[in-house]
Formats: sequence, C-alpha cells, structure tokens
Amino acid sequence: MENRKTIRKWYWVWDFEKEENWLNEMALNGWVLESVEYVTYHFVRCEPGEYSVRLEMHPYDEEYRHFMEETGAEYVGRMMMWVYFRKKTDRGPFDLFSDIDSRIRHLDKIGKMLTGIGGANLVIGIVNSFSTSRLGFVNLLCATLLMYALGRIHGKKEALEKERLLHE
Repeated sequence: MENRKTIRKWYWVWDFEKEENWLNEMALNGWVLESVEYVTYHFVRCEPGEYSVRLEMHPYDEEYRHFMEETGAEYVGRMMMWVYFRKKTDRGPFDLFSDIDSRIRHLDKIGKMLTGIGGANLVIGIVNSFSTSRLGFVNLLCATLLMYALGRIHGKKEALEKERLLHE
C-alpha cells in the first residue's frame, strides 16, 4: 500500500473554506497534508481522523509560526500568502479563528489584498489599452476576476456580520 500521494488541485481565493474542508476530508480518510506547493498537495498516510488541518492567509511571520507550534499545531507549509497547519485531534479542538470578529478580520485581510492587486491590474490594463501593447486586456481580465473574488469575499463577510447581529 502506498504511504504517500500527491494531488494537484486548484482553489479560488474565495473557496479557501472549501479547500480546508477537502483537506480535512482527506485526513478523515487517512491522508494528512504533509507539504504544499503551488496547486500541489503532498499527503502521507495517517490514522483516519488523526489530524485536523487549518489554513489562513497570513504574511510570513516566524513568531506566529512559533506561537502556533506552542499550541500543538504543526507547520505544514506555505502557498503564496496562505499558511497551512495541522494538529492531532487528540490534542483538542483546533481553530484559527476564535469568534466571528476574527473571521471577519481574516476576510478583511483577504479583501484588502484583492483590492490592491485588482486595482493595480485595472490601472495597468487601462494604461496598456492606450499604448501600443496589446496585452492590456489580460490585465483588465485579471482585474475583473479579482473584483469578482472581492465580491465573493464581501458576501461572506456580510453573512458573518448578519450572524454577529443575531448573537448580540
């Protein structure tokens, strides 16, 4: 029986929860995330349900990594701005966001990143549209996709804000 497997899979930025759910389903089926690269996930055999996996958009921060390790979480790796951790389920619950406000702050962080990159692509696309370069449409297409992503993230944030109002 194989003890390792690699899966190449793409997730959009607004589907980070779906990605995390998939990684946890893999762990429930006896495959825990061992390392991650650009759209490539490396898994190793484990006892089914032995681990929980979490991911978060977070800049590189050695102190944060050490803090997470002190809580019993293991650093798995990074893919661009996303950091991946796993923790043995017998060590207790594992959640990176303790309440609705911390989840909203995480969505705000993602939204700011999308706004910056999307805005830059929009400006570059407009400038390139008036120049001899024929590649302006690529930047405009990227800006459109990033603004769509921003809308999806904003929708998730609004849903959490409504949920917060219900609990107040």
